[in-house]
Amino acid sequence: MNTKGTTVYDCRMVDIQRFSDNRGYLSVVEGGIDIPFEIKRIYYLYMVPEAARGAHAHKQLQQLMIATSGSVHVTMDDGTNKKTFVLDKPWKGLYVAPGLWRDLDDFSGGTVCMVLASEKYEAEDYIRDYEEFLKYKKL
Repeated sequence: MNTKGTTVYDCRMVDIQRFSDNRGYLSVVEGGIDIPFEIKRIYYLYMVPEAARGAHAHKQLQQLMIATSGSVHVTMDDGTNKKTFVLDKPWKGLYVAPGLWRDLDDFSGGTVCMVLASEKYEAEDYIRDYEEFLKYKKL
């Protein structure tokens, strides 16, 4: 996949299946069905102090971010455009296309942000320097 041409408009909010009865709610995400990738890794952010997270891009990794509790702002950046998404409902997720810079901030107290990833951790997939990111995007 050529990710150098991806833009913030390739990211989108995804409705997550949810079911309810008198016992509460159940939400389901199936890789390859509800999202355009198979899930190879799951991790989550929590107890984030007054700081930002992210500040990197991935060359190939796709993600679905879900605030399972609380809220967080996710700003996507393609080197030309920026778009901020607010994650604040456990039945809504943000599909994050590869090749984009991301910043997460404004975590509310008690936020848990779960991330479903298309690949296992690979340090080579990360771009951690914004100037290097712009070079990667050829901007």
